[in-house]
Amino acid sequence: MLRRNFLKQGFAAGAASLVTSSLLASQDQTKEASANNNPFKLNYAFHDGMFKNSGGDDFIEQIKFGHSMGFRSIEDNGMMKRPAGQQEKIGKALASLGMDMGVFVIDGGENWKTSLATGKQEFKDVFIKTCREAVTVAKRCNAKWMTVVPGFFDRNLPMDLQTANIIDALRKGAAIFEPHGLIMVLEPLSDTPDLYLRHSSQTFMICKAVNSPSCKILFDMYHMQRNEGDIINNMNRTWDEIAYLQIGDNPGRKEPTTGEMHYKNIFRHIHSKGYKGILGMEHGNAKPGKEGEQALINAYRECDGFVPLKS
Repeated sequence: MLRRNFLKQGFAAGAASLVTSSLLASQDQTKEASANNNPFKLNYAFHDGMFKNSGGDDFIEQIKFGHSMGFRSIEDNGMMKRPAGQQEKIGKALASLGMDMGVFVIDGGENWKTSLATGKQEFKDVFIKTCREAVTVAKRCNAKWMTVVPGFFDRNLPMDLQTANIIDALRKGAAIFEPHGLIMVLEPLSDTPDLYLRHSSQTFMICKAVNSPSCKILFDMYHMQRNEGDIINNMNRTWDEIAYLQIGDNPGRKEPTTGEMHYKNIFRHIHSKGYKGILGMEHGNAKPGKEGEQALINAYRECDGFVPLKS
């Protein structure tokens, strides 16, 4: 073989190999990008402001961005304070994208200071009035779940009387929601020891006493890690009454992988329980700016990767 022909053939083969390698690399990158934008295996719900650097200040634009990143739900604690037109607009945006609306807070204006533990009629009246208003709000934004916090302890009453007062009020609230297929979810919190509702077992007991499909548990894993730990076992013990889950790593209340909680195992366990509901991203971003938002998305991709593929 002439040397020049040998060189030509060698160059052609090398060029072909280079093109093939480049094509394969491009295909791999395309697959990776597609996988990074595919829906997550579990249904995580972000909130207003979480993606403001990437999606803009308008919550609707943030919703569109979140959808493009693979998220399929939102939650919005302050939905009841939004104008009716905005509530409807958010509901329509979610419907057009095939997304779900997670929790909003039943907010009577006094927050936790409105304590159902007291048994005072004025507080029960506010709660019942707000429940009725929440039905209308839920219909506007296509919501199903609403967060309820019973409020502070009444230090002048025995614990059992406080529990009875709360059960009585919640039964009245459940009666409002049941005809509409809506669910109030009770959230035990760790923000202050003055709050009556702090433990999953306590919340489980109250839900059993109310005995309604419209009164269930919101199991916020951040708060439960702080108050009681043993997340997976306590989740199992109260599972029959859990209707909604929320996420937040501890310490810091940021995205998974930023604290001590092993969310890879927790998410895998939740999936193994057959959970089909929403997991609210009830936490802040560990890092600022677009870089922080991408880091948050990457953290969810990493943890969600430990969840088996859906059958």
